[in-house]
Amino acid sequence: MSIPVGLDRLRAEIENFKFDPYLLTVSDDDCPHCTAVVVSWTDDELLMAAGNRTLANATARPSISLLWSPATRGGFSLIVDATVTATRGTGRGDNSITARPTRAVLHRPATPSEHDLAAGGSDCAPVFESGSRP
Repeated sequence: MSIPVGLDRLRAEIENFKFDPYLLTVSDDDCPHCTAVVVSWTDDELLMAAGNRTLANATARPSISLLWSPATRGGFSLIVDATVTATRGTGRGDNSITARPTRAVLHRPATPSEHDLAAGGSDCAPVFESGSRP
């Protein structure tokens, strides 16, 4: 299923989520790093505070993802891929990351009636995709 929509829909979808997202970055040794963050908008970009390791990861590898978990079992998660456009901070509690969303999708595992469990599968609905991907 493909439903192309704009950035306004992404803003609305984020507002619908009850919990703060998890920010996923990658470390120097290619290990994933995940941390909870609070996100706000600054123009058309996402702004979030970050710890020292998260800031270092995002500075070195600017492709990040954010994951909003569903409020209920079986609900949709929101996954947003983004490109870091700025990092700031001294490592003394003032770190921040600004990122431009490049793609977003509402995702949940498929129910047994929708797909054969052995084959896996998912129920996804695109929310936003920019014209350029990193």
